[in-house]
Amino acid sequence: MKTITGLLEKLNYRVIDGALDGEVSALVYDSRKVTKDCMFVCIKGAAYDSHEHTEEIASAGAKVIVAERPVKVPAGVTLVLVDDSRYALALLSAAWFDYPAEKMKVIGITGTKGKTTTTFMVKGILEHAGYKVGLMGTIETIIGDKHIPACNTTPESYLIQEYFAQMVEAGCEICVMEVSSQGLMMHRTAGIPFEIGIFTNLAPDHIGPNEHASFEEYAACKGMLFKQCRLGIANIDDEHFQMVLEGHTCKLETIGFSENADYRASNVELIGRPGYLGVKYHVSGKLSMDVEIDIPGRFSVYNSLVAIAVCEHFKVSEEDLKAALKIVKTKGRIELVKVSDDFILMIDYAHNAMALESLLSTLREYHPQRLVCVFGCGGNRSKLRRYEMGEVSGKLADLTVITSDNPRFEEPQDIINDIKIGMEKTDGKYIEICDRKEAIRYVIEHGQKGDVIVLAGKGHEDYQEIKGVKYPMDERVLIQEVLKELSEK
Repeated sequence: MKTITGLLEKLNYRVIDGALDGEVSALVYDSRKVTKDCMFVCIKGAAYDSHEHTEEIASAGAKVIVAERPVKVPAGVTLVLVDDSRYALALLSAAWFDYPAEKMKVIGITGTKGKTTTTFMVKGILEHAGYKVGLMGTIETIIGDKHIPACNTTPESYLIQEYFAQMVEAGCEICVMEVSSQGLMMHRTAGIPFEIGIFTNLAPDHIGPNEHASFEEYAACKGMLFKQCRLGIANIDDEHFQMVLEGHTCKLETIGFSENADYRASNVELIGRPGYLGVKYHVSGKLSMDVEIDIPGRFSVYNSLVAIAVCEHFKVSEEDLKAALKIVKTKGRIELVKVSDDFILMIDYAHNAMALESLLSTLREYHPQRLVCVFGCGGNRSKLRRYEMGEVSGKLADLTVITSDNPRFEEPQDIINDIKIGMEKTDGKYIEICDRKEAIRYVIEHGQKGDVIVLAGKGHEDYQEIKGVKYPMDERVLIQEVLKELSEK
């Protein structure tokens, strides 16, 4: 139970009906979960607006209704008006769970690419140095030994605060979380006192219906994080650096290759040997050290620079930094799976043209004997994505194996045919193998010395969605099954 006035203490509000004395039993924002004597927050969603159902919500037991416009409530129910009910939900949720974010150091990471990898990298280094760290992001929420699969990169505000409370209870000193532009725009992160906010990079993405109206809005939403954190760490090399950081209120540090960066990378060297792709470089500026990481590519330099800069503020030793950077892994993000001494096989989440182009261009820099790309595209999604991904793979891969991903309610072959339209704009070689396991079997059986083989699109996902049903399908399992079957031949 919580007092009504206690929950409302950090909000600007007006009482329209009823009284504020007494307590409420729960804080609820889903009309299906109303309980007796709860406080209910009305939210307008894409398909459902609970403002239009307040009488039913009250009759189901709600004692207090919080809304952003006048609504009907029966006698005896308290109606509280706020300017923005999503913002109100965030602050009410923090109050409901006794402000757990104030009991930890919260690190928020935003940007178009690199959020997930950087989040896991920061967590890995800090844990290696002895800190207890919670994580919230695209793949999952991690609280101690508990792993909770994610539905959104940044969960609803109530869920964020619930996870924070669980992290505090589990003894976490730090939480590192991905902060999406959608999460910022919808005030899911409102009221969180971020110790550090991080900007990785910005490129056109998430622009369209039910997302952002324009690139400018997208950038402005990213920038909200830097009016809500004590310290900002940002990629000064990104062309939209100034745009995102405009009006920031935090202390600011920068990373990048620029001479002006506080943490500067130089002398980058790509390392490729059987079963291994990595990169090493020198850091100068606020510290001086040589770094090697076993994740390939220039973007890995940026991700690791961010992690280094963050960990400097937690007094992580150079020894711990170096050791942790060599072993940090992110599921489904350039995840190497050992199958042969002759060639490299990896799993990556690249599921749009921009991500696939970045990945394949990075791997090209290692001069593989052949670059082989296995991918499909999701059903009931834009055909343009299929054409673009086909064209990208056709231009950059030596061989493309077109297969199935999540066909959803479409026929897999129809999706493959769309991908081929993009492929045929290039002179890239391709074959089609609809069954994903068989596609994996093909590239393993036909792998050549010096090849780099990429299984793109699934990444951390461990299912395939067909006709509304999610069937278990983890590429790591498929690889082991193929290897076992080949060994028994």
